Amino acid sequence: MQAITPRYQTPFFNRLARNLLRPVFRGLFHLLARIEVEGLENIPRGAAYIATFNHVSTFDPPFLLTFWPENIEVLGASDIWNRAGFGQNLLVRLFGGIPVHRGEYDRQALERVVRVLKSGYPLLISPEGGRTRVPAMRKGRPGLAFIVEETGAPVVPVAIIGTTTDFFSRAVRGQRPTLQMRIGKPIHLPPVEGKGEARRQSRQHNVDLVMRHIAGMLPENYRGVYSGQEITEVSV
Repeated sequence: MQAITPRYQTPFFNRLARNLLRPVFRGLFHLLARIEVEGLENIPRGAAYIATFNHVSTFDPPFLLTFWPENIEVLGASDIWNRAGFGQNLLVRLFGGIPVHRGEYDRQALERVVRVLKSGYPLLISPEGGRTRVPAMRKGRPGLAFIVEETGAPVVPVAIIGTTTDFFSRAVRGQRPTLQMRIGKPIHLPPVEGKGEARRQSRQHNVDLVMRHIAGMLPENYRGVYSGQEITEVSV
């Protein structure tokens, strides 16, 4: 008999903290920047999906999580949870999420991700595996395709514009730079095929497909390795 996957529930403390933090961050972002959000109608609310975004700087997750219209779990690098001091460490622990050890197979993180999606909740992930620190996109990693393979969840591409490393310094000088979030239609990735290297390439092809959709919603200088490959019409 197949084992039943335990249902995932966001801890009560984290749900409470999110409800308190979001209005505060929303006010701060509106004070510091001009906010533009497009494509909210593309989010399949109340269902499991994987929201994927281009990751330029540390401002991306707070911006995205603040203006996302429903509760969403987030997969992040484990070193953020372990950093000493007030800043990111405290905010991450208050908000909660799933820490993952980058650059290695993290079975525990994968099991939690599967539980989240199979319990009907959405998940936020950066296919690039970390921030690029420059606008240009880098190659997506095949982990996203593996998660889709395990869960069958659709992917929602999200383009983030304006969260460059100089965003905060410009904002405090009163320049109020524009931050944009563009949300594309859900993508249902094709099945992963083959074995060994062929299977790895099939996963990489699926991740690149998602990244090209994101690139299609970004300005040219943000597209990086996906420049000239972007998709402007998203297939459902």
